[in-house]
Amino acid sequence: MSKLTAIRSVRATRVLLVLGALLVLAGCTRGTSDLRDWVDQEKHKKGAPIPPLPVIKTFETFQYNDQGRRDPFSPSTVELQQNNANSGPRPDENRSKEPLEMFALDSLKMVGTVGGGTGMEVLVKDPGGVIHRVHRNEYMGQNYGRITAISDDHIDLVELVSNGNGGWMERPASIALSEK
Repeated sequence: MSKLTAIRSVRATRVLLVLGALLVLAGCTRGTSDLRDWVDQEKHKKGAPIPPLPVIKTFETFQYNDQGRRDPFSPSTVELQQNNANSGPRPDENRSKEPLEMFALDSLKMVGTVGGGTGMEVLVKDPGGVIHRVHRNEYMGQNYGRITAISDDHIDLVELVSNGNGGWMERPASIALSEK
């Protein structure tokens, strides 16, 4: 009888081992839906906004005479700019701001065009995901950017930025068609 008992105990041990292995494997097949949901949530989170570009500092330039020296009796370019601070381009303070002027230019994305020729419209996506239709001579960006030209793959603008001396200067900019 001892041999029969030994065989039963070996079989019982084998059955218990097989059942234990099946329970361990059953625990591994729970699924990964919660992990996939978390990854989707992380992908859809908005990133931190990119700070706007700093204002370009202007440096004094000199006109040199034949001997390579600046004429000491002529005013420097800084003095001329300070005297002419009221001349040159100025932002139109009387016009009402357009919706895309709330956003920095580098946060706006060109997503397509509608129409053709002189009536071409551009589709621009703001950071909130809203798509706007814009035309030539409309404004966008925080530096009084006026749209000067529209093509199939980019928008050309002219921004007005402070020259650091109380005046304003024009700076060209563009937005290319985004890949997505």
